[in-house]
Amino acid sequence: MHEKERHRVILSAVQDRPVVTVIDLCNLTGASEATIRRDIATLHVQKKLRRIRGGAESINPPQFVGLAGRPFAVNETMRIKEKQSIARAAVDLCEDGEPIIINGGTTTFQMVHPLASRRMQVFTNSFPIAEHLLKHSKNTIMLSGGAIYREQNIILSPFDNDVTRNFYARRMFMGAQGLGPLGLMEADPLLIQAEQKLIGQADELIVLVDSSKFENRSSLVLCPLNRIDTVITDDGISDRAAAMLEAADIKLIVVQESAAAESGTG
Repeated sequence: MHEKERHRVILSAVQDRPVVTVIDLCNLTGASEATIRRDIATLHVQKKLRRIRGGAESINPPQFVGLAGRPFAVNETMRIKEKQSIARAAVDLCEDGEPIIINGGTTTFQMVHPLASRRMQVFTNSFPIAEHLLKHSKNTIMLSGGAIYREQNIILSPFDNDVTRNFYARRMFMGAQGLGPLGLMEADPLLIQAEQKLIGQADELIVLVDSSKFENRSSLVLCPLNRIDTVITDDGISDRAAAMLEAADIKLIVVQESAAAESGTG
């Protein structure tokens, strides 16, 4: 990640939360602690944030605290070809007319393009997914209720009695911050709470992750490996990660990155 992009991620994270640690920013950007400390120092001198011990804080702290994790606007520009290929393979698993859940995320968002020619019943907590499908497809769309978190473009409710409990799906499609031996990992407790409710409404859980997600880790586990039915990823997956999924009896679908470029998916 280039310096300009790192600075954008850092400023977004600091604006989203009152205080962000160096470790948080390392996880968000993939940069070293030394690099992040230099970035914080630079932005401090530019008076774009305030440097504190072990991290940084906003000069004008937000009144509404957002979610942990990299913003949607940043994520959607990363590994786009892989995401397009993965999303197309996910839609290939669907049959017209069946109910599905699509969790918010930049990989799952790429499902909207191949879904444009389908007629599904789609339940989602993603504002951009719902908006795109309403404008460009004949799919039936249902949105979950709750607050819209602008940075992640996702709708989450902390309440148990929301509309989520009234929707049944044949399959649920979702991404994650990381995928390891303990299972699917996410960065924020509110995300965990909302996504666990969604997972409970689907027969099958299909995880869409590019191969870099097998190296990511978080302190929060969303669900164990034995809850996952299928993982769709790109051909950068390591033999070790593939063996981990095989040992857990998870179906693995590996797509070729070049497939997206050849088809000209938008």
